[in-house]
Amino acid sequence: MTGETEVVCSVCAARRADGDAVAALAWVREVEDRRARWLCPRCAREHVRDIEAKLPAEYW
Repeated sequence: MTGETEVVCSVCAARRADGDAVAALAWVREVEDRRARWLCPRCAREHVRDIEAKLPAEYW
């Protein structure tokens, strides 16, 4: 991830490993109030219904 900031899950604080392009595809990026938020694959699976219902993150 040259020139990018470190990707950290906004729910559980897991960090995305550099260099694993396949695993990076499972991470979810969403934009709320013009701020990017990342979710690791585990948290994305746990909150998929909340994400699809477009519930604010504070309700999760």
